Amino acid sequence: MIPIADPKLGDEEIDAAVDCLESGQLADGPEVRQFEAEFADFCRTEFGVAASNGTTALHAAFAALGIGPGDRVVTSPFSFVASANAIRLAGAEPVFADIDSETYTLDPYATEEAVREHEADAILAVHLYGLPAKMDHLQDIAETHDLALIEDAAQAHGAAFDGKPAGSFGDAACFSFYPTKNMTTGEGGMVTTDRRDVAERATSFINHGRTAGGGYDHVRLGHNFRMTSMAAAIGRVQLSRLPKYNEIRRANAAYLTDRLRGSDVITPIEPDGCRHVYHQYTVRTNDRDGLKRHLESKGVGTGVYYPTPIHEQPAYQHVEHDAPVSERAAEEVLSLPVHPGLSGDDVRTIASAITSYE
Repeated sequence: MIPIADPKLGDEEIDAAVDCLESGQLADGPEVRQFEAEFADFCRTEFGVAASNGTTALHAAFAALGIGPGDRVVTSPFSFVASANAIRLAGAEPVFADIDSETYTLDPYATEEAVREHEADAILAVHLYGLPAKMDHLQDIAETHDLALIEDAAQAHGAAFDGKPAGSFGDAACFSFYPTKNMTTGEGGMVTTDRRDVAERATSFINHGRTAGGGYDHVRLGHNFRMTSMAAAIGRVQLSRLPKYNEIRRANAAYLTDRLRGSDVITPIEPDGCRHVYHQYTVRTNDRDGLKRHLESKGVGTGVYYPTPIHEQPAYQHVEHDAPVSERAAEEVLSLPVHPGLSGDDVRTIASAITSYE
């Protein structure tokens, strides 16, 4: 079976983790500081703040921006549930705006309508599948209404919009380094920002509310959301591999898009000015279940991201919503393998399996 994901970890990552074990600095040592600096440089931001995972990075970003009880955050209902969970964990309430049917990211018109109707305090833009949201429009909305703008870039390591990296647009941005992402630390996350105040508060929140000098001065309520040194060491190696990995993903995606032209599936788009890094290569079909079964019979693994919009999850049925585009997408999307572990034969097999489906 060709897997939908295949994390690539080699001898360099193993050696880096072993070096950390032998150093005795396991929890939050120099490797974490180095990784923060290197990832911030990759995103062209001033600061990076490492966290234990992408969800805690989001929670820390909201806390650092002062978003909490009584606040409303406009976001997408077509995302992994962590996007909305982090809003609620911070004490705020999510407001769902519908998505664009071609990009699966926030529809700016629906977003502005939700901002006005609910007197929102912030926007959380989700860069889904590795494609940046329409950041020019969302920045304009945030500036017009004096809102905080946060990027959920959990799937967008190395993506770009108008030449600027994902993670460099908002007041803060958050990444995940879960094993299936374009790069991994095993588990881990990162907040990127150009704002020193946000970086300092996020750093404090992640480390029990401590002051920058450490010790036992706790100036605010906080969590233990720290990244381990071993995770950071693995992440530094993975970051060095990320540009190559992304180019392989893009090449695999380009091949599939070319081969599937004229087939019964709708292939993903890369709008002008955007750089898609294909965390997922997601097609659309009105016969998803049939195509999924057919592909599996041909030895091709698939994934459905996501079968249920967040507003239809039991934990969110109390939240107002009007998201028909998201609901239809949830019924039709199917993700295909596109990761760097694919061979040429694998990619050809995937394309042939789809074009042979009747």
